[in-house]
Amino acid sequence: MLALAPVLETYVREHAPPEPDVLARLRAKTEAEVPMAQMLVGPVEGALLRLLVRLLGARSVLEIGTFTGYSAISMALAMPPDGRLVTCDVDETTGRIAQAFIDEAGLSAVVERRIGPALSTIAELARIGTVFDLVFIDADKGNYPAYLDATADLVRPGGLVVADNTLWGGHVVRPLDDATRAIARFNEKIAADPRFESLLLPVRDGVTIALRR
Repeated sequence: MLALAPVLETYVREHAPPEPDVLARLRAKTEAEVPMAQMLVGPVEGALLRLLVRLLGARSVLEIGTFTGYSAISMALAMPPDGRLVTCDVDETTGRIAQAFIDEAGLSAVVERRIGPALSTIAELARIGTVFDLVFIDADKGNYPAYLDATADLVRPGGLVVADNTLWGGHVVRPLDDATRAIARFNEKIAADPRFESLLLPVRDGVTIALRR
């Protein structure tokens, strides 16, 4: 993961919106108890996701990669009570933590967890004609190009595809392994896709924001 100098990291945090209490407690639990806790998007990126949801007025969101639920809750907190966020993951152990905090946040009517391969869930959603305001991709890196292919036409015009870890510690400049090569392919695909206007931002480990034309 790319990192700012500690003094700048602190400065950015101090000038970001306050972290909601339920997210602060979820982050603390994840960092204390869950392996690979660095997979959390963290307070600044969580605030970015909430802002994007509010700017869009998003009522329907698809998340690929739940982990312990920090990003799902971040987005759902910015959605109306009748909104719907579908979040996909294969790990029910971390999913149980996510569900506990989703319930605690009062979002059980908004957030729907799907356990199983995300591409299968996406295919099912496509089959019934589901359209989303925002798709957030933050799951197994090797499937990033496939996730883009599967979701590009499920995003409404004026909606967004947002992808995390698109700088991958800077390794995308010279990819040497399959996961990094897949992220590099994703970056190339979305930048060249005429359906999108995209920008890769150096936020945390790289966040791509792409507007569906």
